[in-house]
Amino acid sequence: MSTLLLLLALLLLMAGALLYGEAYRRRRRSGLPRGEVVYADTGNWRRPDQPLVSSRYRLIGKPDYLVRTAKDGLVPVEVKATGLRGATPYPDHVIQLAAYCLLLEETTGRRPAYGLLRYADTLVQVPYTEALRDQVLSALAGIRDDRQAGDVSRSHNDPGRCRRCGYRHVCGPQALV
Repeated sequence: MSTLLLLLALLLLMAGALLYGEAYRRRRRSGLPRGEVVYADTGNWRRPDQPLVSSRYRLIGKPDYLVRTAKDGLVPVEVKATGLRGATPYPDHVIQLAAYCLLLEETTGRRPAYGLLRYADTLVQVPYTEALRDQVLSALAGIRDDRQAGDVSRSHNDPGRCRRCGYRHVCGPQALV
């Protein structure tokens, strides 16, 4: 009987080690930093949390993840399905991530040091600097101005972007597709 219990305990220990190893590999592949995932908007493994809201900046957003690290506190993580072409992240992705940093700063009272952009092929750490914060505030002001302008010209020459846009029906002759 004791041999059977010993064998069972050994089997459970091996299964636990295998599960731990798989969890470790998945975390490494995800690009998430070490820490506790305290927020997720992916919907893959639990119900998404409420969005972050700032009435001061009239901004609302849902980062893909918020991870609480021992060293840096809360870190927003935005996951992109595409790969990164070139050495630097796309400017619109950086502004989106910085908006999540602004929301965290506003809702928690603590300014994050950085955010993470997880592309299909790489992970990019984006420092949340005062200059980047100013860019977000400037972009927000520009969006508000455009919303009140009534007639806003297209800001790009990318047919693929028009094809994926949910508002192309209001662009009329400016639409590229």
